[in-house]
Amino acid sequence: MSDICKNWTEWLKKNRFAGQTPEMIEQTTKWLEAVRDVILVYAEIKPYETILDIGCGTGLLAFKALELQECKGKVIFSDMFKDCLDDCKKILDESGVTEGYEILQTPVEHIALPESTVHKAIMRSVLVHVVNKQPAINEIYRVLKPGGKLCAFEPVIRSNTRYWEILDSDYIDRYEDFKHAENEIMENPLDSLCNFDENTLRTNLEIAGFSIPEVKLQEVRSSYVVQENMVREWFVNPPSPNQPSTKQRFLRYFEEETVEKFMAQVQEYLTGRTISLKTNAVFINATK
Repeated sequence: MSDICKNWTEWLKKNRFAGQTPEMIEQTTKWLEAVRDVILVYAEIKPYETILDIGCGTGLLAFKALELQECKGKVIFSDMFKDCLDDCKKILDESGVTEGYEILQTPVEHIALPESTVHKAIMRSVLVHVVNKQPAINEIYRVLKPGGKLCAFEPVIRSNTRYWEILDSDYIDRYEDFKHAENEIMENPLDSLCNFDENTLRTNLEIAGFSIPEVKLQEVRSSYVVQENMVREWFVNPPSPNQPSTKQRFLRYFEEETVEKFMAQVQEYLTGRTISLKTNAVFINATK
């Protein structure tokens, strides 16, 4: 685990926005809320249903689901990390909420619930942190009631814009070597962040037993001017507490001096330039 990020709660509150300007943080926050709203529209939450938020983090989905239910039913805040659940419980206590929810520490691969327990399972960016996604999706299917729904969002990182695509080989030493290394990193079948796409997820859902699952690809393009302080954060900020940073990934291929030189050249080249990026994600709406 990186020294930068002690646990998931800290990462979600701090590292998620590392290197962003206040304007970018505001845009990211609005985007997170928009993602949340799409998931909950898909879920069609009704009173007296049991809703399972898988990998709830700091409660982006679960708190809104609780609000929609007006405590008529149950929202299960589930996560494998105690620090996340403690943070959610603190917010619930401070808000005076005493009913309509359950706190459950459990991993998605082995959900600590009986079969056919919940009406709706909701989640955001959970499978991206699971290497073997089929058992996890099988578990979600198991705990859903017949007719129950899985509504989720997952980033498809391996098809995002890569560093070498926004750089100029004339300005970067060993450009081709770093391009080759980055492509290998982004296509590693053992790396949970990039070992899947919309097609593999659809296959996983069908194998689990979901009926004609909808897996809708969303491509977002954005442009902004690179600030000097952003670039190093891109390299040293871990994508999650249990994942190596981009710098650490490159250190598997090159000496630290070489990686530091590359980072410095990337920073020098990009600072002040307007870059255009593509990020892909999927919305999942699947019925048991």
